Amino acid sequence: MLNVHDLHVSYGQSEALHGLTFSAKRNETIAIMGRNGMGKTTLFKALIGVLPLKSGTITVDDVDISKDESYQRVAKGVAYVPQGRMIFSTLTVEENILTGLENAPFKRIPEEIYALFPVLFDMRRRKGGNLSGGQQQQLAIARALVTNPKVLLLDEPTEGIQPSIIKDIAKALNDIRKMREITIVVSEQVLSFAMDVADRLFVIEGGRLVHESSRAATDTARIRQFLSV
Repeated sequence: MLNVHDLHVSYGQSEALHGLTFSAKRNETIAIMGRNGMGKTTLFKALIGVLPLKSGTITVDDVDISKDESYQRVAKGVAYVPQGRMIFSTLTVEENILTGLENAPFKRIPEEIYALFPVLFDMRRRKGGNLSGGQQQQLAIARALVTNPKVLLLDEPTEGIQPSIIKDIAKALNDIRKMREITIVVSEQVLSFAMDVADRLFVIEGGRLVHESSRAATDTARIRQFLSV
């Protein structure tokens, strides 16, 4: 469903990603793990089109999106939940979700969205800025899901969220996959969360992928070494 081949991304003269190659199958979740500053967010911005590629290709469902603008990638099936959530604090929960339907033929929130996140239904008239961090994260995921994506990208979804809510988000992602059979790519530093949701784990270090393992074969001690400063 998602194929990334020999991806190079630069900030000016400085190359940040050095030839990343990986893929994710339909109905598979993969986790990109790594410390801060190792290239996770750069990778996700490149996948959604916020950062241009220096070279390499990205395909979704065998369609090349490498040179597309962000809105074109969304139309071709990519949804993005950025680090920090980026919800609209002055809009209500319902209005926030509706912004994901800007280009959809029907401006109606599917019932399954509220089924996945019941707290959002209860708070649908509340301003986004009045939600907790965990509720805002659920809102950002809901907003992305209404575009009916083939690939869902989540950049650091557990950042600044209490452990009990992290479990709720892990359950929601697993439910989403069962319901929609979509591909999920998550960048993460919390190993327990990655082990709850991902079929395969990758580690990025210095803009290169340095480790890959299936969840069943993951050496958690080794991953923790990569994640420790």
